[in-house]
Amino acid sequence: MTSLAKQRLAIERKGWRKDHPHAFVAKPVTLADGSNNMLLWECKIPGKSGTLWENGLYPLKMEFPEDYPSKPPRVSFPVGFFHPNIYPSGKVCLSILNEEKSWKPSITVKQILVGVQELLDNPNNSDAAQDGAYRLFKRSKVEYGKRIRIEAAKYTEIPAAGGRIAATGADDDVILL
Repeated sequence: MTSLAKQRLAIERKGWRKDHPHAFVAKPVTLADGSNNMLLWECKIPGKSGTLWENGLYPLKMEFPEDYPSKPPRVSFPVGFFHPNIYPSGKVCLSILNEEKSWKPSITVKQILVGVQELLDNPNNSDAAQDGAYRLFKRSKVEYGKRIRIEAAKYTEIPAAGGRIAATGADDDVILL
């Protein structure tokens, strides 16, 4: 029998394929046998135009519990991602992902990803998750901006052969888009 979580995620996946924000990627992990693990998704969030995060394509993992949508997914960037609201483990600290704060079962994958994109350029000062990033943000916006540009450069799109776009990831992998 298919769990409620998997049924809901199948519906969300179908809706995502028909309508999702430009340059966002969200899909279940494909297993060795060709089937999809509906409880583990690989995602990419583009940096917003006009921000320090612009031109980046940031990888995320979404891990859904068996009791999703009653409980929120765990959303994480690569370990060590620099941001005041990202734990050193990569876990995203965002109120809509916290069942004690703003999580509601009606929140969708699309809303989560757009919310995380918004968080990148608009850190929440009242909910710091990474002490060094938080202190730098509070102390010097100029120095913080320099450090964000370094982080963003790890994930910045670069022209590939033939005029197509490639993105470099934290592990120097190249992804043709």
